[in-house]
Amino acid sequence: MVRIISALVLAVMAACAFAQEPVQLVDNPPDRHIVASGDTLWSIAGKFLKEPWRWPEVWRLNKDQIRNPHRIYPGDIVLLDTSSGAPQLKIAKPVKLQPQVHSEAIKQAIPSIPPNVIEPFISRPLIVEADALEKSPFIIAGQDNRIIMGSGDSGFVAGIPDAKTANWQVYRPGKPLKDPENGEVLGHEATFLGTARLVQPGEPATVTITTAKEEIGRGDRLVPAPLPTLVSYAPHKPDGTVAGRVVSIYGGLTEGGKHSIVSLNRGSRDGIEVGHVLALHRKQSFTGYDPKSGKRETTALPEERYGLVFVFRTFERVAYALVMDSAKPVTIGDATRNP
Repeated sequence: MVRIISALVLAVMAACAFAQEPVQLVDNPPDRHIVASGDTLWSIAGKFLKEPWRWPEVWRLNKDQIRNPHRIYPGDIVLLDTSSGAPQLKIAKPVKLQPQVHSEAIKQAIPSIPPNVIEPFISRPLIVEADALEKSPFIIAGQDNRIIMGSGDSGFVAGIPDAKTANWQVYRPGKPLKDPENGEVLGHEATFLGTARLVQPGEPATVTITTAKEEIGRGDRLVPAPLPTLVSYAPHKPDGTVAGRVVSIYGGLTEGGKHSIVSLNRGSRDGIEVGHVLALHRKQSFTGYDPKSGKRETTALPEERYGLVFVFRTFERVAYALVMDSAKPVTIGDATRNP
């Protein structure tokens, strides 16, 4: 009993020590950085911090501010202040200039991570429940009885009786995403085919295919097109313990790398939220001859941490993340844990 209590005390002390570990700066950090077009919160954090996910700490952000962090624009000057002993980042106060007439393009605040990589995944459902697409409007025929349709073609759709929604996305049910830990079906990854615009509501309704990524045909389903919302959450670590796995690598790939999109078997029901940064781990083993037994045996080795992912979209049981850093190829089944 004494040993158990001692072990628990040591574990708690170790956890507290880890939680209070000071923020570490990179070697020879700059004292300032002028924000440029193309910068992201992640890239700026990496110029100052060894652990970019500790961004909220150096800005002194609370939970609400993490979800809506300081807006930083190209031209702003980010200053590193270490006068208090603990590093802190600040925006330099603007210099007052003499009044003058000038025109300037409207600036856009920099995003958390590269928007060109994730934007298509923000405006698409990606994960649907098993019966969700079965209840959606579907294409029954193309104009002139065409079986296959492409960009600019017209088609007829069942299930759009009114004109409440003008813009649609076209999908085909994809393969189920299964949890590598227990085989649970987490959802179905829908295959995005293109977009369509409603021309005439009714039964059937008439639509025009505006874009076609793949061939569109009879039976393909339509889903209302949502308005895209880019990620603005500050990168941060989860409050609780996270232990999950990589379910898939987008595009049906077996391996991924930096800026690959991966799905994880943890979602909002597990406390995962947009902006969470998780570490990638992989099990290691050594196979060789045991000198004692003379037999070939495999010995399990400690997990190896080799990369980081940034969660940019969550569903109930699944999350999508962008690989921010990877020293090795990402593979399905690799572990995701607190950074």
